[in-house]
Formats: sequence, C-alpha cells, structure tokens
Amino acid sequence: MKGIKDIKLAFVVFIIFSSICLGQSGSKFKVVLDAGHGGKDYGAIYHGFAEKNIALNVALKVGKLLEKHSDVELIYTRKSDVFIELNERANIANDAKANIFVSIHCNGAVNQSAFGTETFVMGLTRNASNLEVAKKENDVIYLESDYKVKYKGYDPNKPETAIGFEIMQQEYLDQSIDLASKVQDAFTYDLKRKSRGVKQAGFLVLRNIYMPRILIELGFLSHKPEGEYLNSEAGQDKLAKAIADAILDYKKEYFIPLAQSTVKPEPVKVVKPEPEAEPVVVKQSNDSKATADGVIYKVQIAASSKDLETVPSNFNGLDDISKDTSTSVIKYFYGSTGSYDQAKELQAQARAKGFDSAFVVAFANGKKISVQEALKIQGNSKR
Repeated sequence: MKGIKDIKLAFVVFIIFSSICLGQSGSKFKVVLDAGHGGKDYGAIYHGFAEKNIALNVALKVGKLLEKHSDVELIYTRKSDVFIELNERANIANDAKANIFVSIHCNGAVNQSAFGTETFVMGLTRNASNLEVAKKENDVIYLESDYKVKYKGYDPNKPETAIGFEIMQQEYLDQSIDLASKVQDAFTYDLKRKSRGVKQAGFLVLRNIYMPRILIELGFLSHKPEGEYLNSEAGQDKLAKAIADAILDYKKEYFIPLAQSTVKPEPVKVVKPEPEAEPVVVKQSNDSKATADGVIYKVQIAASSKDLETVPSNFNGLDDISKDTSTSVIKYFYGSTGSYDQAKELQAQARAKGFDSAFVVAFANGKKISVQEALKIQGNSKR
C-alpha cells in the first residue's frame, strides 16, 4: 500500500508542477526554434559544410515562414553564431511557457554512404545507431566549463549512461511523436527525401524541457550529395517550408486559443475513491458513445509508466477516466463522445482541472486515427 501511496503522491505533485509551470494555452501558439550548436561548437563538419551554420539558417527560415501567421509567437534560442549551453536552451523554452520545442541539427557518420532525414523524441533506447546520434549531439557539454556539476553522472562516452535516462514528462510523448511524424511525413512526401523514421533517444537538450519537443536531423553532411543539398539556399528553403508546414499542421490539431478554451466546466461529480477497484482498460470499439460511423473522441490527459486507478482522487477530481494499458506507456483519457465539439468542451474542462497539456484524440472502430481523419469520416457520412 505504501508503494501505491507514493505513486499517487508523485503523480499529484507532478500535476501541480505542470499546472504552475506550463500554462500552455494562450492567445498565441508559442514555438521555440532551437538552432543546434553555435559559436565555438561547430557540430558536424564534413566536406567544408558546418552543422552550426546550416542549422541556424534553416531555423531562421522556419521562423520567417511562421511569423506570417499572427497567432504564432516565435522564440529563438539563438539568432546568430553564438554558443548556448544545453541547460540554457531548456530554460529559454520553459520560461517562455511555449507550446512546442523544435531543435534543428544535421547528422554525420563514419559511413559516408549513410543519408536521409530522421526526427527524434526524448526516450529510452538500446538501438546502437540511435545511441550514437545522441552521444554525438550530447558531446557539446565538454565545451561547458562546469559540465561536471550540471550534468553530474552523465558521460557521453558510456552507452549505459544514455540508456539510463528516465522518460521525462511522459504526458508529452504522444504529442512529441505526432509532431515528429508530421515533420518526417513532410520531408518524405513533400520533398521526397529518404526517411529514416521517428526515433527515441536520450538527448540532453530535450531532457529538462516541459512541453512536446523534438530534435530534427536534416540529413547527413558526411554524405557529400546530401551535404551539398543541406548547404544550398534552395535545399534550406525547402526543408524550412516542410518544417513550418508540419508545425502549422500540428498547431491546427492541438492548439486551442485562450479565447476558445475558457468554456465553463460542468460540475464534476464527486465519487468516493475505490482503492481496490479493478483497473479499467479502454476499449474504444465497444464504446456506446461512438457514432454510427464508429468515431469516438476522448481527451488524453496524461501518459505514464505508472498504472493508476481510474478514480477521481487520482485525477484532480475528474471522473469518467479510462486508460489504455496496451503499451509500456499507459495513456489516460477523460470522457468519451461522438461529437468533436463536445470533445473540445471536455478538453477545456480537463485543462481547467490542471491538465494543461490535455488534447483531443480520435478513434474509429477501436483504432486510433488523427482528428482530421475522424472529422473527414464524419463529414463523408453526413453526405
């Protein structure tokens, strides 16, 4: 029982911290653009191509495209060739209470035939190639004078250190993966670049950031043809547009402006906690609230490796909680409805209860789909 109480306490503390520190619903969608490396840290250098310069150019181009949208606010970790410590990059993002963090990098490999784009989210991995990418990007800490103090216990040269990362702020994992997937899809289908996929690895720059965050590897400078593309004005313009389009696509799906997120929540029914209640596994296909076309909307409020009882006392008073235990990261959902408009109201209620990162998810016949797909299905069914 003590273990269960500890888990509950940790979860409550975490939710309180999130509600105080995040506040990610506002009138503008805040994007942190992080150009990797800079100043004395050149990053990857091959064939005369320098990662720090390409990353900065692309970040600025992405920003220029996003600045055309009045409801988007840009925050840059650097806008010139300066060295910014990894911890400071995280501080900039957290202090801005941003909605997403996008770190832009270029890859390099001993095998100079390797090429293609890949986008990373924070997580654990034992995949050797993913660990190698993270190790190279994390080596920058050696350029910080007090790295032994700030990154105590971390040694980029030891793989066991990298795989020892805990998944930080797991409720952002789904959103991070969705954002990363949109970026990779844009690279693959719009630009016809080779995709190496969406991956997880332990990047220090992502570790202490409390929002959906991704690290993009634009391609391999070590592969000369790809390096030439990345170093060209035309290539950078195309990559920047793909990233900007992916961010705007993500914004359209997840962001609710403050003016639209102030729906007064319905009174929450107080249910006496049932400590010994059986865990409830979500089964979307059998949900009685699904529409005739099989579409159901829920609000994802958290994701964690901790298996919590679905009682109001564990979720700031919210009832009607379900969970999906089909993967190692358990997802917790609030409410269930066949109406997207009602789902947005449920989202507002969840945010009012402190779940600032709550977002609407959709299912069709038990299978998770994008909200856009769900709306399209419902639109077609009405014709």
